[in-house]
Amino acid sequence: MDQIWLEVTINTTAQGIEPVCAYLTALGIGGLLVEEEADFDLFADENRDCWDEVDEDLKASRAGMNRVKCYLTDDEDGHARLAELKGGMELFRSRTDADCGSLEVETKSLREEDWAHNWQKYYEAFPVGEKLYVVPEWERGKALPEGRVPVYLNPGLIFGTGSHGTTRLCLEGLEQYVVPGQPVLDLGCGSGILAIAALVLGASEAKGCDIDPKAVSVAAENAGFNGVEDRLQVYCGDVTGDEALAKALEGKYPLVLANIIADVIIPLSAYVGDFLAPDGVFLCSGIIEHRAEDVKAALEKNGFAIFRREDREGWVSFAAKRA
Repeated sequence: MDQIWLEVTINTTAQGIEPVCAYLTALGIGGLLVEEEADFDLFADENRDCWDEVDEDLKASRAGMNRVKCYLTDDEDGHARLAELKGGMELFRSRTDADCGSLEVETKSLREEDWAHNWQKYYEAFPVGEKLYVVPEWERGKALPEGRVPVYLNPGLIFGTGSHGTTRLCLEGLEQYVVPGQPVLDLGCGSGILAIAALVLGASEAKGCDIDPKAVSVAAENAGFNGVEDRLQVYCGDVTGDEALAKALEGKYPLVLANIIADVIIPLSAYVGDFLAPDGVFLCSGIIEHRAEDVKAALEKNGFAIFRREDREGWVSFAAKRA
């Protein structure tokens, strides 16, 4: 029988996206999907050769639309999580300085099979950086652009497709910072796209972790699509509070990745140094622009020197080394 899911949508503002993501993460809810008004405008601008003009009614309907989605099981446990989410919303609002808008919560029940068929038709292959080409697994066999290395992906119900600006920033960084023949660590791996991309770019092996248990199976499946399943290990848990997990991930990595959010990267920065090889790079993204200085301060406090900053669509990534 198909799994039934609750799609939970929280309507907010551009400034509210990062605090809402942090709130959900603190509740232990992962696999977040962010939809921003800026993404629609960028999509329209980048694809103007496909149409003469954007329908004004459609454009008006997207105006000011910023929302965060998460997915819970449509059962007793999922409804309990939803009640917790709703019950803490006003307290969350009182504790954040950002204008988070209405914070209206909408829910919709979805059969997993129906959801997959509905969204797959909108997900197409796309290039990233100079080398990578992210390809939906169901498009395997189609011709690849010359000189591009494919990363095959079926992100599953609750993980993004890799097209968001934060993930693109990390994928582009991988091309520069992966050390061929050396391992990579991905903290907050989700679908496994970053770890898998690192492996196809020449990393010897990769380990990853995520607070969402489904990440383990989704990342393993995606690793299989790319023929790297024997070189990727994914664990469920939070490395900042789980000594057994920290032991399982133990090592000195030339590259550590974290594409999460500012409120997770800030405490994580106190632990990352334990996993970095001498002269290793910590590449972090998922940082909304107005929180960049907070992350920078935390990195510097914990002994890092930022040597590169990249900005994309209101999001920021940092590349840092131990000072």
